[in-house]
Amino acid sequence: MSKRFDLLSRKIDRKLDPDDIMLDIMEVYDETELIPEVGKHYTFVYSPKTSDIIYDEYPLVAVFSVEKWGFKALNYHWGKMRNYTWVEVAGYLHTIPNEDVGKLRAVPYRNFKTSL
Repeated sequence: MSKRFDLLSRKIDRKLDPDDIMLDIMEVYDETELIPEVGKHYTFVYSPKTSDIIYDEYPLVAVFSVEKWGFKALNYHWGKMRNYTWVEVAGYLHTIPNEDVGKLRAVPYRNFKTSL
């Protein structure tokens, strides 16, 4: 287990609220980027521009391509490819090291919501 994930495990022990867990994840995984790199993993706060859709507020993704409009990534919470535009990413992308991706996938912080 990586030191970062070990720290995260201690911080989120017994927490159930995805908002609280995501705050801890962003604090522990504090290496951030504005533009993702293909092949890297990230988590971030997502705010959709389209109304009345179901979305994952805190995606955990593997980036497959970077485009002028945003990026394409596999969202591990959905289990499928998704498109993310630059305006929908609220803040920074938090880099997740490869060795922690599998462990973070088991953390219950996915937060499916319906957009307004």
